[in-house]
Formats: sequence, structure tokens, C-alpha cells
Amino acid sequence: MNKYLSFFILIFVVQLINAQFIKEKSINALFGFAFSYPDQSATDAYASGFMSQADLILETSSWVELRPYAGFMFTTAQDEDLNGNPTEEQVHTRAFFLGGKVRLKAPIPFVAPYVELGLGASIGSFRNLTAFENIDNSGLTYHFPIAFGLELGRHHNIDLGFMFMTHPDQSQYSGAIAVGVTIPLNSKTASF
Repeated sequence: MNKYLSFFILIFVVQLINAQFIKEKSINALFGFAFSYPDQSATDAYASGFMSQADLILETSSWVELRPYAGFMFTTAQDEDLNGNPTEEQVHTRAFFLGGKVRLKAPIPFVAPYVELGLGASIGSFRNLTAFENIDNSGLTYHFPIAFGLELGRHHNIDLGFMFMTHPDQSQYSGAIAVGVTIPLNSKTASF
């Protein structure tokens, strides 16, 4: 009985907090060119591919947004390093990810620079076969998302950014150069 009562009290408190702090809600859809790199590599091995992500934007003020997110990344190991030389080292990330982050931004008209930090979980396949590591894992791991970029437009509905995720357990990091569109859910700024 105490579990059910605790659950209902938690739901009630969350609704009160939501009503008090959340000014606007939006959805942000991001797509981009993705890459993966090992923490250490003798030949500058890398992987490239694509990513997609959706954020639920909970705006608490013009400076701060809470952003639960979910997405996926698919990168494929390359046969050559960054200099165009053949390499046998391999790295790739093929994962679904989700988590939460906080975006801090400067609400400048038409151009709002931002930075994001957070914590998330990834589930999928991670490979890091280099002279320094021998990791070829599948499963669940954690990551730290970091991003910076610009929100563009009259209502800051276009997002242009650089996203990174460090996977400490996999000794690799991945990221993307991404473009996104924000769609307001309950706002008077429903137009672009």
C-alpha cells in the first residue's frame, strides 16, 4: 500500500513542479553526420555515419531548458585513417541512446548560442580495436552528452550544433554535426 501511495504522491509533486517551472514545451528533431573516434589510436582511426535525435524541450526560463532526449547513431569503421593511409584499427558505434541534459543559452534575438551537459544511457554495439584497446561490446552503457551551437531564427526554431557523447566504459567518443527544427507544443510562437 505504501508503494502505491508513494507513487501517487510522486506523480502529484511532478505535476505541481511542471505547472510552476515549465514555461513552454517543444519538440526538437535533429539529424546529422555522425562520427566515432577511439580515446587512443596509433593511426587516427575513425568511423562515420548518421544520427537522429529527438528532444522534449521544457523551457524553465529564457536562459535554461531541461531536455530529455532519445535517438540513435550508426557509424561504420573506415579502411583508412584521417590522413588517408590504410589502417587495421577499427572503431564504430551502433546504438540507441536516451537521457537528460540541461541547455544554457544566451537569448539573443535571431541567434542564441548555447551549451548543453547531461547524462544518458546507450544500448547497442561498440567496437574499439586499436593498438591500445581491444573492446568489442554489445549491451548497455552510460555516456555524457556535451553540445554547443546556435539557435537561429526569429523564434530560435532552427538548431545548428555540434554534439558529443563520451563513452568511458568503451574508451571512445562519438558525435555529430547536426541540424534541427523545433516545433512548439503549447506556445504562442508556433510560427517560424
